[in-house]
Amino acid sequence: MAKQQEQVLAGVVDIAHGLSGIPRGRFNRTSLVEMPFLTRDAGAATHALWSLYGSGDLGDEYKGLKVLALHAHNGGLLHTNGKHVETMEDMKGLRIRTPSPPVSEMLTFLGATPQGLPPGEVYENLQRKVIDGTVFPWDPVKSFWLNEVLTDHLDMGAYTVSFFFVMNQAKYDGLPENVRKCIDEASGDALVPKFGDWWDTWDAAGREEAVAAGHTITELSDEERDRWREALKPMIAKYLETMKADGVEDADALYQKFRDKVAEFEAAKPEQ
Repeated sequence: MAKQQEQVLAGVVDIAHGLSGIPRGRFNRTSLVEMPFLTRDAGAATHALWSLYGSGDLGDEYKGLKVLALHAHNGGLLHTNGKHVETMEDMKGLRIRTPSPPVSEMLTFLGATPQGLPPGEVYENLQRKVIDGTVFPWDPVKSFWLNEVLTDHLDMGAYTVSFFFVMNQAKYDGLPENVRKCIDEASGDALVPKFGDWWDTWDAAGREEAVAAGHTITELSDEERDRWREALKPMIAKYLETMKADGVEDADALYQKFRDKVAEFEAAKPEQ
């Protein structure tokens, strides 16, 4: 998984879908969509990503790639094995698998110890109790059979993670015009708006499986959510400063653009 972008750029594979945060440092501008409590709505985060890619605000992070889509998942949960979590105090010292640098920082500020692992290695590490839990939306909990080795789920909705769906640009350019037309009609603006509803459907199956297994599912209380928001303000400030040092000089302004695009989507979304 960690080399998917590199493999596409090198022409080893023609098309790939993967996490933007693994390995770290490739998509620093994109990573700002993963700031805590930006949104718990996959549609909103996806809209923000695609809008800012289209406006050029993500810079040259996708140079050499034909970007078929960018998207993000619904607000992630904390899933644990034998550890019930409701508060920051409950997080202290827990070894939690993390998908990206921003989420690692978030977990650290909440008192946990982040552990970097590919999704496919989470089951074994939970089973062997090398880690106490993982952060994921519901869908991969089912896809990777994790409900077999989990007992508790905290619906915190504190973060989202971004994904890329890309094609080698030279390969795309070398295709016949009618084939390129088919790809264009099935990707980009035609594809991106579908991810919000898709994630809702995918996540529902994972949650239903956990309920059927008799697991404990806890919603982060409003009071505790406010505590987390306050505790994570320094983390956001620190991350933005780190991004500036890594070349994202307009990190503050870019983060605000992500916030504005999320608000734009959420304001236009019909109430359910």
